[in-house]
Amino acid sequence: MEEKELNKEEIEKEEADTEVQHDEIEEANKKAYDAEKKYLETNDKYLRVMAEYDNFRKRTVKERDGIYAEAYSDAVKQLLPVIDNIERSVTFVSDEETKKGLNMIITQMTEALNKMGVTVIETKEFDPNVHNAVMHIDDEIYGEGEIVEVFQKGYKYKEKIIRYAMVKVAN
Repeated sequence: MEEKELNKEEIEKEEADTEVQHDEIEEANKKAYDAEKKYLETNDKYLRVMAEYDNFRKRTVKERDGIYAEAYSDAVKQLLPVIDNIERSVTFVSDEETKKGLNMIITQMTEALNKMGVTVIETKEFDPNVHNAVMHIDDEIYGEGEIVEVFQKGYKYKEKIIRYAMVKVAN
């Protein structure tokens, strides 16, 4: 009978140990769950901060480039009336040597603008995105939307319009 009591005591002790181990495992699982939850929250905050920083960096670069392009365009815009006046003066000069000198200046200015990335807007077909139609004529000789005359050249820097081309459009 003593053996049964010993076995019963051992069994009760083992059950108590098992229950303690089970409680310890449960507590360890709870701590692990809490730690994982805290890790996921911290990781989520980290990823959000990184995404916000990346967006801020991209926005800053875009704004800086926009400001640069705007300032660049404004500076070039101040030079365009001078170029226009030199081009107009060629038609009023009768002396061939003076005319040749003015044409050389125009060529030099055009080359300088091209090196700066400023190009003249093409004036073949009317495009309301880059042309400003100030006159319109109906003439069967010309096609639909064809530019008949250019009153003022248009210029652009990369894709930014510095000045729209002022034109006369047919039909």
